[in-house]
Amino acid sequence: MNLRKSSYSKSIIFFCQLFLIATLIIACHSTKIHTSTQTTNNGCVQNYDINTDYFPQKIKITHATGLTVEYHKHYKVVTIKNPWQNANTGFQYVLVQCGTPTPQGFNQTQVITVPIKSIVSLSTTHLPHLAKLRVVDKLIGINNSKQVNTPDVLERIKAGKVAQIGNNSNVNIEKLLELNPDLVTTFSTGNSQTDSYAKLTEAGLKVGINAEYMEDTPLGRSEWLKFTALFFNQEEQAEKIFQEITQKYEQVAQKVKSIKNSPTVFVGFNFKGTWYMPGGKSYVAKYLADAGANYIWSDDKSSGSLPLSFEVVLERAANADYWLNFSQSWHNLKDLFAEDSRYADFKAVKTGNLYNNNARVNETGGNDYWESGISNPDVVLSDLIKILHPERLPNHQLFFYRQLS
Repeated sequence: MNLRKSSYSKSIIFFCQLFLIATLIIACHSTKIHTSTQTTNNGCVQNYDINTDYFPQKIKITHATGLTVEYHKHYKVVTIKNPWQNANTGFQYVLVQCGTPTPQGFNQTQVITVPIKSIVSLSTTHLPHLAKLRVVDKLIGINNSKQVNTPDVLERIKAGKVAQIGNNSNVNIEKLLELNPDLVTTFSTGNSQTDSYAKLTEAGLKVGINAEYMEDTPLGRSEWLKFTALFFNQEEQAEKIFQEITQKYEQVAQKVKSIKNSPTVFVGFNFKGTWYMPGGKSYVAKYLADAGANYIWSDDKSSGSLPLSFEVVLERAANADYWLNFSQSWHNLKDLFAEDSRYADFKAVKTGNLYNNNARVNETGGNDYWESGISNPDVVLSDLIKILHPERLPNHQLFFYRQLS
């Protein structure tokens, strides 16, 4: 009997010891997770751990050439390599996880705490990023509400939650300082007379230069969504969104890979005596190539615009099949001829193959092609293929483009 009791007691002690050890392991594990990653409601780390990677989800730049990001455990270094045409300088931003120490060796003006809680955008092209990332509620200021087409942003404007700050060359610094945003996103042309970057940084504001317009491909421009995402710690979401955009674009482009007869195309219009034609390495040329077009200036090696005379364009494009992307103020053929009667000499005018990217212009003149079009290159490409090869996309309805009649 005593032997049985002794055996029973040893068993009880053994199982209690096992239970205690298991409890301690779980407790230690839970404590480690708790202290190293716990954040408050505002996204700040409560208990900084030098060994913790606070950015487990990272982005990878695959198409944009002017943007890079280097990850460290509690901060990320974002570099803008080519902010404007012929720039001899770049920009660098150090995005530090809230609640962690600021790294040494960086200029304080470059340091921005993330995730940001408020943003002012001085370009409508950045607004679709906020909508796709579902952070429109952080938008507190824009340049001009008349140009806006993004539905979520329009709702916020109507609710009186977004201030108007003014255009890039005429920004209301006082109002911006009152708003005190965590970040102001803008763009730069390299012209100190019109750019706002210097004025904004001198005022002590945190400013991010978005150089998407310098990219030479549609997907390269679209990928700048990731630039915006970095400030919100929305890497995972941005990767998913851009992957979907890329897949759609490539699937649509595949529709015309086997095309043997490519229609000839030219773009632009004569503006005050000069016809600015996109170079053969521009994003416009890339769009047309992916849409199965024979762009007349595709042999050019530049990515910028070529300033040409009317006569030079007429000589080369007189017999082109299609004319795209001309003046936004032309609503019909009468407007075109009123601008310059010589336009009647183009074959594309005679055949009616005139298509413009102004199908989505709001009542105050804001063109959605220059807003959401950049973030949805697959839709733009679908429009172009529908125009040039309608049989390849029989069910697609033109979204950004319309025919001039």
